[in-house]
Amino acid sequence: METTANRVMKNTGFLYLKMSITMFISLWTTRVILNSLGADDFGIFSTVGGAIAFLGFLNSTMVNTTQRFMNYAEGEGKMEKKKVIFNVSIVLHLITAFIFCILLLIGGIFYFNGVLDIPSDRIFAAKVVYACLMVSTMFTVMTVPYDATINAHENMKYYAIIGVVESLLKLGVAYATVFASSDKLVLYGILMACIPLITLTVMRIYCHRHYEECHVSLKRYWDKNMAKEITSFVGWNFMGSTSSLLGNYGLGIVLNHFHGVIANAAHGIATQVNGMLMVFSLNMQKSLNPVIAKSEGAGQRERMIRLTLTGNKITFCLFAFFSIPAIIEMPYLLRIWLKNVPQYAIIFTQLVLVRTLIEQTIAFFNTAIGAEGHISGINKVTIFTNFIPVVVSIILFSYGYPAVWLYIVSIMVFGILNIFIKTFFMVKNCKMELHVFLRQMFLPLLAAIAIQVPISLLPSLLMNESFIRLLLTIIISSITFIIAFGKISLNHREYAMITSTIKAKLRL
Repeated sequence: METTANRVMKNTGFLYLKMSITMFISLWTTRVILNSLGADDFGIFSTVGGAIAFLGFLNSTMVNTTQRFMNYAEGEGKMEKKKVIFNVSIVLHLITAFIFCILLLIGGIFYFNGVLDIPSDRIFAAKVVYACLMVSTMFTVMTVPYDATINAHENMKYYAIIGVVESLLKLGVAYATVFASSDKLVLYGILMACIPLITLTVMRIYCHRHYEECHVSLKRYWDKNMAKEITSFVGWNFMGSTSSLLGNYGLGIVLNHFHGVIANAAHGIATQVNGMLMVFSLNMQKSLNPVIAKSEGAGQRERMIRLTLTGNKITFCLFAFFSIPAIIEMPYLLRIWLKNVPQYAIIFTQLVLVRTLIEQTIAFFNTAIGAEGHISGINKVTIFTNFIPVVVSIILFSYGYPAVWLYIVSIMVFGILNIFIKTFFMVKNCKMELHVFLRQMFLPLLAAIAIQVPISLLPSLLMNESFIRLLLTIIISSITFIIAFGKISLNHREYAMITSTIKAKLRL
């Protein structure tokens, strides 16, 4: 039987492969469609699409919620309950898609009458694109139950295949517009709306053929109590996630108001670099999240906590491996990439990577607390704390503090304060023993970082900035990382699990 470690590593491998392929295709697609549409029409598509971008974030929240209930039921081994959850999810997402449609129709009236600045001869095309993206969003929402089912079964191979196919379809649409003789923007909008329909159709056929719980029978499998429970869970998750989104978006507005567009440009660069490095740890999280929820559903609380702490270690290590040499050599890296580096970009990027590194120490706590089920308490607290950096930054900037303080405050709140908050709820809700968290995870990670960072700094202290110094920093940091984290952070069970899994994969 396939072990948990092998399964997680295999699934993570599929996700990394998907990421590599789709990232390359996405970059090429953007180049093709920009040349095909031209800057003006591409800008219209991006602007109109921005009105619906927030719904993509909401869709992610719904996927996580539905997946949590599917994973929990999978751990319990109750097929009838899984069928109930699936049927309830189908109904709730159909209703949600309909509500989105109404809201977007109403929003479109205001959007095209006073908000957007679009040339008069392109208004019709922009409205067609808006309608297409609206339909696309509805199909995407209706895909959520199937997406969650595939994730609950940890079928990352199929998930990766679907992701690659979607990217190829988008590339095909881009090339179709190149050879089109009609309005390219209208054609692009219509064809892009077809992709979620194709995805929904394929995933629906696959799930109904391969997973027993994917059987639609509302008369037999409808449960009001389950519908209320899922709706409540979605509500609390949505409020917590929305406050986080608005809090982070508010920081950009505050930065712009007090320090101008140059600071915003630096903020955008920092966010982009952080997002690229986060991909490595996020793929691990996607692979391990279902296992944590299933363990809780099976009543294996001790295993769930152990997997949570191990997951925190691994995601921290993955992010530290790439981010620490990047933080040290950030001035040189940004100059190679951008040539003309905006003011603040270097320090902003370094600080946002530090914040994210701190956040990785509790990366799986949200998953564990969500698996346990009582999320209202932690969401009430985080809704409040998510706006603290905005308020504090406004006060500091009003007294003339430099822009860098926005990131210092973010580290203190989103990084350090959140460790205390989420650890408190892990102890309170999941009965995690505090000394286990400190002794087995937090202190060993701190000790490993205390060794790796000073040694990794040696080339930058002894040599002038150059490509050779960059290579030396990466090599020294990597070697120190393997020794420090392998021997200090990982316990004997984790070390043996990882090494045995790697050896098994190398023998294949």
